Amino acid sequence: MQEISIFPLHTVLFPDGILQLKIFEQRYLEMTKICLRDNRPFGVCQIREGREVGTPALPEAVGCLAMITQWDMPQLGLFQLIVRGSKRFRIIETRVAANGLISGQVELLPPESGPAEVDRICGEVLKAVVDKVGTANFPAPIKLDDAAWVAYRLAEILPVDAAVKQRLLELQDAEARFFLLRRIMTEQGLINR
Repeated sequence: MQEISIFPLHTVLFPDGILQLKIFEQRYLEMTKICLRDNRPFGVCQIREGREVGTPALPEAVGCLAMITQWDMPQLGLFQLIVRGSKRFRIIETRVAANGLISGQVELLPPESGPAEVDRICGEVLKAVVDKVGTANFPAPIKLDDAAWVAYRLAEILPVDAAVKQRLLELQDAEARFFLLRRIMTEQGLINR
């Protein structure tokens, strides 16, 4: 178990995913400074209840560690960050500091169980998207032969609501994640199988 700062957002960050953030609230400016100074991750969690600014929001129990890969401070009181998702975690316990920053005792989730092979249909769909929009629009390196990478990239780009993305993040079984992705793509008319 480890303690991390929690950043609740109206988005889901997946392992190896890239997220751009503008940090302006004092509590998150302080969090960013500590993470940069100590080369520490913070946790990104989908908001279960509440808003991104103001009163601390209630985060979902499962989130993703975020490492700052690039940062800029174009003006005093504003950080522009690019973060990359690493490992998934489950929040065991949270506390809220006087400044409103949420911290949590978290346990890292083990790698997904299930087949290590990429689902053929999901792999074909993602490859077609990568070929169409270009590799620059995906986190490098491109790993079309990695089941987790393919599933997470599809989860990021499919037009589904945040609750579905959260479910895709939480699934512990790779086969179940691919099954849900295929069902979503069938319902959206992206595939006929």
